[in-house]
Amino acid sequence: MFEQTVLDHLVLGYSPIVDRQRAVVATRLTVFPERPDAVPDVAQLQQALQQVWPAPSAAADLKLTLRPLQPAGGAATAPARTGLTPVSLNLAGESLVQAALRVAPVPHLMIEVPSFMATDAALAPALREQHAAGGILLIKGRPLSPVAPEVLACFSHVLIEAAEDRRGALAPAPGVRQVSTVTAGVRTAADAEAAFHRGAIAVQGWPFDDPLPAASARGKVATDIQVVMELIQGVDREQPVAQLEAVLKRDPTLAFRLLRYLNSAAFGLRAEVTSFGHAIMLLGYARLKRWLVLLLASSSKGANARPLLFAAVRRGLMMEELGRAQSDAEMRGEMFICGVFSLLDKLLQQPARELMGSVPVPERVRQTLLAEPGSGPGGPYGPYLELVRAIEGESLFDIRECTERLLLGPGEVNRALLASLRQAQQLDG
Repeated sequence: MFEQTVLDHLVLGYSPIVDRQRAVVATRLTVFPERPDAVPDVAQLQQALQQVWPAPSAAADLKLTLRPLQPAGGAATAPARTGLTPVSLNLAGESLVQAALRVAPVPHLMIEVPSFMATDAALAPALREQHAAGGILLIKGRPLSPVAPEVLACFSHVLIEAAEDRRGALAPAPGVRQVSTVTAGVRTAADAEAAFHRGAIAVQGWPFDDPLPAASARGKVATDIQVVMELIQGVDREQPVAQLEAVLKRDPTLAFRLLRYLNSAAFGLRAEVTSFGHAIMLLGYARLKRWLVLLLASSSKGANARPLLFAAVRRGLMMEELGRAQSDAEMRGEMFICGVFSLLDKLLQQPARELMGSVPVPERVRQTLLAEPGSGPGGPYGPYLELVRAIEGESLFDIRECTERLLLGPGEVNRALLASLRQAQQLDG
């Protein structure tokens, strides 16, 4: 899995692209060459990404969802869907973008083209050829000069930073209708709502900056969350199966969701799990606890929590993958819990210190999650959590610094990231 050598020469970051219903409809993958003067093998990168996001069964159906720009008066296309496909490649460096335009396109991988390149007449033939071959192109940034209509017609969307988007919609070239906008750099639910109000069809970014409510505004913990907390405590104490099943029966919908997780492709069980007792028999208490952790994280009811849950699942899986070579099974399980619970305060709208008092977590996880913000990597798993946050931030400098602190190579980190994204895709399905 992920044997492509190109992964040893890249630095990867990622973030979600979210539609109006707050569903994650695509993943933006930022790709930095390990050396600024290097041009990595784009075809090999495509092969690696197709192991995470396999080609759809009907590429023709996929292409029908796109809304390429057309000259005014051209045939209308249905605006029912965003037209975004699973992955948007944000390639750092003009040479890397040009290399991507020269290889055969993969129908479900989008390529972001900086606006200054879209206005370069010398690149127009490559853009038209890529589009004609089925490639999906996005303009990144507001063009400072007009884009030729025949070139603009090659792009399905424009990706504009939130600060730039506030200054107004992209003005299309004369004779070409308006471009569908994706607003990038969103950090709060309010940012997302404002972008949608301005007409964006999707937003890119993590809503990590939303503040928690004041202490007086927090209500009673929801019943389903209480049930999951009780189950985690019971599994932690290895209570009898009958006692645990009695707790679960208080909320039948939780039982359904738990069995759905356990029977997902990501879990890889040969036999279908039919009951909570059956799950304990097959898995044991320790392995089952991680899925209860996932169930607790998914208990948030708000639509705005969907991108947070998307991040929490991937954080847990990635921390587990990062610890695969350096730690034993117990530590990997703790690292998974640490990653998922690192966003539990945002998901359940309660301070982490209060949650840690009601949810049983290993001491090393507690130390990591209760470390003071801004004080550097705290707790035993702090350096791993900082690395995951740097990858989410798509910051080349921070990713390198965190990777070096952990004595890891770029290839190890990239393979851990892609493995976790692949497992998460299977869970989502």
